[in-house]
Amino acid sequence: MEDLSEKEQLDAMRAWWSENGKFVIGGILVGIVTIFGINQWRTTTADAEIAASTLYEDVMFGAGSGDLDVAVEAATKLFAEYDGTPYAAQSRLALARLYMDNARDQDAADVLSTLIDNNPGKEITLVARLRLGKILLYQGKAEEVVGLLSGQPDGAFSARYSELLGDAYVELEQYAEAEVAYMAALADPAQSQTLDTALIQLKINDLPEAAGGAAAEELIEASAEAGTAGEVPEEVPAAELPAEDVAAEPEPEPEPETE
Repeated sequence: MEDLSEKEQLDAMRAWWSENGKFVIGGILVGIVTIFGINQWRTTTADAEIAASTLYEDVMFGAGSGDLDVAVEAATKLFAEYDGTPYAAQSRLALARLYMDNARDQDAADVLSTLIDNNPGKEITLVARLRLGKILLYQGKAEEVVGLLSGQPDGAFSARYSELLGDAYVELEQYAEAEVAYMAALADPAQSQTLDTALIQLKINDLPEAAGGAAAEELIEASAEAGTAGEVPEEVPAAELPAEDVAAEPEPEPEPETE
């Protein structure tokens, strides 16, 4: 096949460009817009993270100095503008503690409830749920504590949940259920460092004698069959148990935002 002349090559290129040129130009424009959009998104995300971090630092400064007004002002802006960031969740934990220090327990409960609702399944809600349970018990809302903590999956806080459940059942005068909950708390040796086991045993020993009857045994057996309470240990006199300091629940670090 003979080579095309220069004129024929130009004519072929013109014909191809006439048919495909708009697609080539469109593809180039799409690429430019995409690159610009990604860069703009990265810049906006970085700016938002810096702003949220700054407000979080203000909240923590207010919490650390006991200045409720400073903490609330920064937290209000953080929640309004950057509520989806990890800094907002961490700020709610700090703000709830500051509210409690200022005898504003209902405000603390509201902040923790919002944290739990906004972060389903995240580790930080384990801390929030425990603290909310303590506030509700302080408020005399034992039934709400039972609803909040019952049926939670096993995890790092299950023993502490069980102890608090036991306290709630005592307030409700449901002593058999209280004994089951306390014994479930003692049943997990992996979590013994987070509990005052001697205190829990004293709570068991202080329960009315009726709690140790058939009703408690049935509840213990049912819990064991369901696999929720674990193996229940035999009672040990409180004097034989070592006294341990109660470990404070950890403050999870803000999770880094992914691009």
